[in-house]
Order: sequence, then C-alpha cells, then structure tokens
Amino acid sequence: MKVLLYLEAEHYLRKSGIGRAIKHQEKALQSAGQAYTTNPNDDYDLVHLNTYGWKSWRLMKAAKKSGKKVIMHGHSTEEDFKDSFIGSNLISPLFKWYLCQFYQEADAIITPTTYSKSLIAGYGIKTPIFVVSNGIDLSRYQESQNKEAIFRDYFQLTKDQAVVVCAGLYFKRKGIEDFIKVAEQLPHVRFIWFGETNKWVIPAKIRRLVNKHHPANVTFAGYIKGDVFEGAMTGADAFFFPSKEETEGIVVLEALASRQHLILRDIPVYQGWLDDKSAELATDVSGFVRAINRVLAGHSQKIEAGYQVAQSRRIEQIGQELIKVYHHVFNQSFDNVKNHQP
Repeated sequence: MKVLLYLEAEHYLRKSGIGRAIKHQEKALQSAGQAYTTNPNDDYDLVHLNTYGWKSWRLMKAAKKSGKKVIMHGHSTEEDFKDSFIGSNLISPLFKWYLCQFYQEADAIITPTTYSKSLIAGYGIKTPIFVVSNGIDLSRYQESQNKEAIFRDYFQLTKDQAVVVCAGLYFKRKGIEDFIKVAEQLPHVRFIWFGETNKWVIPAKIRRLVNKHHPANVTFAGYIKGDVFEGAMTGADAFFFPSKEETEGIVVLEALASRQHLILRDIPVYQGWLDDKSAELATDVSGFVRAINRVLAGHSQKIEAGYQVAQSRRIEQIGQELIKVYHHVFNQSFDNVKNHQP
C-alpha cells in the first residue's frame, strides 16, 4: 500500500499548524517505513488529505471514482475558525457547512484529540473518526546550549533577563489580547511572540495591537524557525499559550518536548491528556500572572510530567498509529478498530 499525503497551497500554509502537521505525518511514516508520496501524479492506493480547497475536492472525487480510499484530516472546525480572520464569525456557519462536505464524502477522518472528534461528530457526521495525535519529534527539542545562546543573542537578552515565549498566528482566538495584558502586569519580564499572519486579513484591533499598541516588553518576532526558535523553546523561562480554542496545538507538544514550563488556558481540548500535574492551567489574566510568577519563583515542578506527555505522542508512535488506521480504511474493516485515546 502506498499513501498520498496531500497539502494544497503548501506555500501559503507552511507557517500554519496544518503546514507543520503534514511534515509530522511525513516524519511519522518515514519512521515506520511506510511508502508514501506527496505528488498527486504518482501512483498511490490511499489518499490522506490535509486541506479543504478546490484541488483537494477534485482529488478526493477522482480518487473515489477510481476506487481509492480517502482519509480526511480533521484539522479544522467551526469553533477554531471563529475569531481568526476578518469576518470569520459571520461566515463560520458557512465554513462549517463547507467542512462537512469534505468530512461526509471521505471514507474516514483522522483528528488529533477526542475533543476535536466530539466537535466533528457533533456536526452530524457519520464518517468513522479516528483519534491520532499530530505527534512530536522529540529529537528536535532537546536542550542545546548553543541554540539557547543563539536565541538570547538574537533578541539581545541579558543573562538574567526573565523571558516568556509564545507561538501562534495573529488571531484573537490565540489569546493575543490576554498575552499583552499579562505582559503589562509583568514589566520586568520579556515576552516574545513567534509566528505571524498577513496583517491585512486580521481585524483592525488585533492589527493595532501587533503594530504598536503593546508594551515595550513585548516583541512580535514574526515567523522564525530553526535554532532561534528551538533555543527559545528550551531556553526561555516559560511557554505561555493563552489560546481559547485548539484541535490539539502542535506548539504545545513542542514545548512539552522541550521540557519547558507551560502556562495554558484551561480549555476542553486538553482534557484527558494535560492537567495541572503537567502544566499550569488558568482561565484569566490574573490566573496567568500568578502562574507565571510561580514558575519564575521556582515553585512549579511539572516539567518531567509534561515531558512524559510528549513521549506518549512521539513521532515514531504516531507512525504506527497512522499505519493502523490506513490499513483498516484500505480494507474497509472498521468494526474491530479501537480509536487511539490520548
């Protein structure tokens, strides 16, 4: 069996969670020795779609017409589409309808958490849904004094400067407003936000916050990968991710793999795999401030428990889980499949 991993508009999505997810899929299949291609013109037996564009729809229809199985990856939901782009809340019901066309047409759906599965199933989708984490390459996020030095030099951080990092698109949903409010209450701490979005497609209020309406201790660094980002993940004092809605959160997995202190918003997606033993959880600005102060004071001891979570989602394990789903879909035998539980 040969699998086609397909990502439409990869150039535009490479900085997003979906763009990174397909790279994780490639790494997972490589680790498991599974034959795959990313070229839709190659021969293949099963297609694993990651996007929802017109080319993806045509590929799905053509694959099914030729008798090939189609798996749709449930990266997106109506809930995580809201509070993102300009007008996203107005058109979210239409977006949900559009997603459902793909989910209903596929032979199966893979989605990263039981939470996202519950959302998609709640749309009335009858297609079998399998839960498989996006996974994490543990080897990329090991402590490196060299990478950490590159990170601190890049941002001209002094040796004793406390620094808190975050990563995400410039979306209200990502908690960018609370990130700034927390920074205002902790002026002695440097706050760095990695990631970016075209500013002309986000609401004016968020655009103003990113451009200039934020305190001097906040830096919007843009999209940075490699040594600077990996050094930040292990070398910062904490990873603060106040997102209000996720289907999993690859950056959370990266922080866990980095043995980093995590401060997260207590939202349903983390239930069942992250709790107050592996991360600091809070619901509002005052709670986030207290959590960061606990970490900076050395009163939070949750790193190893968090790393154990990352280990349970290591890329090699995900490769085996993907292959299991592929084979069951290929053979159309869903009856005896137990969904992976995070």
